[in-house]
Amino acid sequence: MGIWLSSACGVDAGVDKAKIESHLLAVHRHNFAKDLREVPVFRAPEYASAGEAGLVNCTWPKGDRPTLPLMYADEVWAGVEYEVASQLISVGRVEEGLEIVRANRRRYDGRTRNPFDSVEAGHWYARALSAYALLQACSGARFDAVERVLYLTPAIGGDFRCFLSTATGYGVVGVKDRQPFVEVAAGAIPYRRIEYLQARDGK
Repeated sequence: MGIWLSSACGVDAGVDKAKIESHLLAVHRHNFAKDLREVPVFRAPEYASAGEAGLVNCTWPKGDRPTLPLMYADEVWAGVEYEVASQLISVGRVEEGLEIVRANRRRYDGRTRNPFDSVEAGHWYARALSAYALLQACSGARFDAVERVLYLTPAIGGDFRCFLSTATGYGVVGVKDRQPFVEVAAGAIPYRRIEYLQARDGK
């Protein structure tokens, strides 16, 4: 989580990036279930049910599950899903990250769960606000208010538009015809320059 927060703030955590990616891929491999019926023990159907996909909080892939594991081990939390998904995308593992996001949005599609209410320890639980990190992970949009630099390092190629909020204003940033742009809707985003790096997928 600390590395995730550091990355969102544009701070190098000083950890081997290959190890970060390896760890995230292990979480995806061992904790993401395409059908929660595959999970030997599962509870809290208000979050996710058998037949649905989701990222389980804890698994024991080597079979050494404790007799009394962590109370919340066998649950699926939207806020954790968004955290893991956004971090996967930010390290270039876009498909793995989007697989988790799509599973979450299918569960909250309005038929069985409210799409505007990610239930965890209660309705409209704050941890699901980690979904906001998906905007930055996909767009690479980050404003450095000290240096007055707007960074755009999208994870996916092509034109895009993305919401951006700063301390002094908000609007839309993105790329159109391979050129970065800023459209301020309210207040001010006092950038001096835009540092745009082509999408990490090279398209």
